[in-house]
Amino acid sequence: MKIGRLWLVIAAACVVPAVLDGGLTYVQGVLAGRPTSWQEVFWQANEWLILGALTPLVYWLARRFPLRPPIVGRNLLAHAGGALLLCIGWASAGASLRWVLGIGPSQITKTQHLTNWLLTTIPWGTFMYFTILGCMYAFTYFVEATEREAQTARLAAQVAEARLSALRTQLHPHFLFNSLNAITVLVRDQDTVAAGRMLDLLSDVLRQVLRSDKAHEVSLDSELRFLERYLAIEQVRFSDRLRVRFDVEDDLLDAAVPEFLLQPIVENALRHGISKRAEGGSVQISARREGNSLVLCVSDDGAGLAAPPSAHHDAPGNGLGLANVRERLTTMYGTHARLELLPRSEDEGGGTLVQLTLPFRSAAGAAKVVAAESPVPNLRSPGR
Repeated sequence: MKIGRLWLVIAAACVVPAVLDGGLTYVQGVLAGRPTSWQEVFWQANEWLILGALTPLVYWLARRFPLRPPIVGRNLLAHAGGALLLCIGWASAGASLRWVLGIGPSQITKTQHLTNWLLTTIPWGTFMYFTILGCMYAFTYFVEATEREAQTARLAAQVAEARLSALRTQLHPHFLFNSLNAITVLVRDQDTVAAGRMLDLLSDVLRQVLRSDKAHEVSLDSELRFLERYLAIEQVRFSDRLRVRFDVEDDLLDAAVPEFLLQPIVENALRHGISKRAEGGSVQISARREGNSLVLCVSDDGAGLAAPPSAHHDAPGNGLGLANVRERLTTMYGTHARLELLPRSEDEGGGTLVQLTLPFRSAAGAAKVVAAESPVPNLRSPGR
C-alpha cells in the first residue's frame, strides 16, 4: 500500500464511528421517549465524516514537517498550529451544518455558537489530530522498515549468489587444467590408449559441468555420478594404484548437496595423499544421516596429516580445495554446516578423513543434473 493513500484509509475508517454515532443518537432519543429528528441524526453522523475529510491536512503536514531530529521542536510547533487549524475547520463545518439543517441554537448568535463549539472541539480535536499523526508516522516507519529489510535480504541474496558462482567457477578451470595436464603426461609417455580414454571421460564430465551452471544444489546421487566420472579419469592416470569404495545407502541419494562439493575434497586426497605413496592407496566416500543432518565423509589411507603443511591443508594463495568448500558451506548454510579435517588411526590404515556435516533435506526442489551416459565403471557396485 502506498503511503500517499494512507489518508484515504483513515478517512474511510471515519465511516464506522459515523454510523455508530448516528445510530446511538437515534436509539438514545427513542429510549428517552422523544424521537430524535433525522436532522440531528444526520448531523451527529457527519461530524465524523467531516473529520475524515480533514485528514489530508494532517497527512500534508506530516510529510512537510517530519518529527525527526534535529528539527523536532520546530516541527512540533508546526503540528500544534495544524491541530488548531483542524479544530477550527472541524468546528466551523459542524456549526455550519447545524445552521443549514435548521437545528442550531436560537438563544445565542451564530458567532457565540461558533466560539462555544470551537472551545468544545479544541481538546478532542487536538487529541484526534495527534492520534492520526501518530498512525501516519507508525505506518510510514513500518513501510520504511519493511522496505529496508527487503532490500537487505535482496542484497544478501545477490552477494551469496555472486560468491557461490565465483567459487564454483574457480573449480571449472582448475579441474580442466589438472585433467589436461594428466593427458599431456600420458601423451608424452606415448600411452595413446589411456590418453584417448581420458579425453572421452573428460568430455563427459565437461558436458555435465556446462549443463549445470545454474544449479547450486543437486541430489547426492547426481553428485556421486559426477564423482564417478572424475574418479574414472583419475583411475586411468593412477592405473591399478587407486582403489575407490562408495558406502552410501539408497535412501540418501535424494538428499540435497552443493554442486561439485566432493570433487575438490577427493582431488585433495589424491594429490596429497595417494600420489605420495608408490603403492598407491584407497579412497572411500560414505554418507549417513544423523537426525536432521547429512554427514559426508571422504577418507584415504595416504600420507596423512604428518605430511608437509600443504598436504590436506590449503597452501597460501591456492584458493581452492578445502578453503573453497568451507566458504561455500558457510555461504549456503551459515553455522548449520561444518567441515572437519581429522587424522585416521593406524588401525584404520592411516591417512586422513574429511567429514562434512550439512542440513538434511530432499533435493526435490533442487535442480538435478542428468549425467551423460558413457561406459564408466560402476564404482558404487559391491566389491569395489
